[in-house]
Amino acid sequence: MLSENEIAKVHAVRKKRTKTVRWAPYLFISPFILSFLLFFAYPIVSSFIMSFQHIESGEETFIGFDNYIKLWNPDFFKAILNNVSYTFWTILVLIPIPMVLAVFLNSKWLPGRNVFRSALFIPALTSVVVAGAIFRLIFGELDGSLMNSVLHVFGLPSQKWLLHQHSAMLAMVVLASWRWMGINILYYLSALQSIPRDLYESAEIDGAGIGAKFFRITVPMLKPITIYVLTISIYGGFAMFTESYMLWAGKPSPQNIGLTIVGYIYQQGFQYFNLGYGAAIGIALLIITMLINLIQLLCFGLFRKEE
Repeated sequence: MLSENEIAKVHAVRKKRTKTVRWAPYLFISPFILSFLLFFAYPIVSSFIMSFQHIESGEETFIGFDNYIKLWNPDFFKAILNNVSYTFWTILVLIPIPMVLAVFLNSKWLPGRNVFRSALFIPALTSVVVAGAIFRLIFGELDGSLMNSVLHVFGLPSQKWLLHQHSAMLAMVVLASWRWMGINILYYLSALQSIPRDLYESAEIDGAGIGAKFFRITVPMLKPITIYVLTISIYGGFAMFTESYMLWAGKPSPQNIGLTIVGYIYQQGFQYFNLGYGAAIGIALLIITMLINLIQLLCFGLFRKEE
C-alpha cells in the first residue's frame, strides 16, 4: 500500500502532466499566432488608424473620414475597374485551361509528360521583374517586336499595345497566364491523384465516353481545388502590382489604363507621400477583396451544404 505522502506525490505528478498536455497545443501554434499578430494584424490595425490621419513631416493629425471621402474620384474607380477586368479575364483563363491541361498531363498515354510538366512550371520560377521587362519588349510598339511581327504575318499593321485600353489589358492577362499557368496545373494534378480510378472504370463499363467522364466525374471531383484556385485568383487579381509596374517601366500608364489599386496605393503613399490617403485605399482594397471572396464562398464554397 502507498503511503499518504506517496499518493500525494503521484497526484501532483499527474496534475503537472495534465497541465503540460493542456498547454502543449498552444505552445505548438504560438509561432503562427505571433507571426500573425506581428505581420498581419498589427499592420492592418496600424493602417486603419493611419487612414483617419494626415501624416506630414512626422506629424500626425486626425482628420476623420476625409481620406475615405477623397476615394470618390475617377482615378480610384479606374483602378477598381482595371482590377475587376484583370481578375475576370485571368479567372476565365487560369481555371479551365489548367484543368484541361492537367487532365492531359495526368494521362499515362501522353509521351514525355514529365518534360511538359517541367516546362509549364518553369515560368513560375522566373522573377516577375524579369518577366515584365521581357513582355514589355514583346508588346513593344516597334515593327520588330514579337507581337507586331506576328501581326505582319497575317498582313495586319503594327499596334501600340501598351497605349490602348484593351491591348494593354491583353498584355497584362497574357503575362499573368504565362506566369501562373504552371502553378494551377500543379494544383489540379495533385487533386487528380486523389480521384479513385474505380469511378472511371465503372463509367467505362456503363458506356461513358471521354467527355462524359470529364464533365460528370473529373469536374465535380475537382470542385474543392477549383474553389481554392478561384479564391487565390481573386486575391491575386486585386493584389496585382508588379506586372503593371514593369510593363510601363515604373512610369504612369497613358490615361491610367494600367493603374491598379495597389499601384494607386504606391503612387499616393510613396510617390506623393500621402500616407494617410494610401492607408485608406489599402483598407478599401481589403474590404472589397474580403466581400468578393465571401460572396463566392457563400455561393460555391465552404459555407454551402453539400447534398
